[in-house]
Amino acid sequence: MKATPFLMFQGQAREALALYREAFPDFEEILLKEHPEGAQAGQIAMASIRIGGLEIRLYDSPPVHDFTFTPSTSTFIDCDDEAQLRRLAEVLGEGGKVMMPVDNYGFSTLFTWVGDRFGVSWQLNLP
Repeated sequence: MKATPFLMFQGQAREALALYREAFPDFEEILLKEHPEGAQAGQIAMASIRIGGLEIRLYDSPPVHDFTFTPSTSTFIDCDDEAQLRRLAEVLGEGGKVMMPVDNYGFSTLFTWVGDRFGVSWQLNLP
């Protein structure tokens, strides 16, 4: 058995892949399949990536939904150092939302919680 987080976009999966490729130095693209034709031609039919050892799947949903991502589900990243945390916060937070600015909240050395411009939520931690 294997559990894998799954992110459903509505036409922005390719942009999200580009953002995550820029943000994470260890980004690895495992699988990338595009819709070959029709209204979704060129959009992502299925992709798998690896960030920090975590495999994540994502795709562009064919039907348009009236819901999107929520901060109640997030990916928690333990960073190697302060520079890495601040860089990730800057890259992922650009055009998104800062829910908790970079600070020491007492439970770790440094922490921030950002939503990227697609609404995907990231908790960045320096233990």
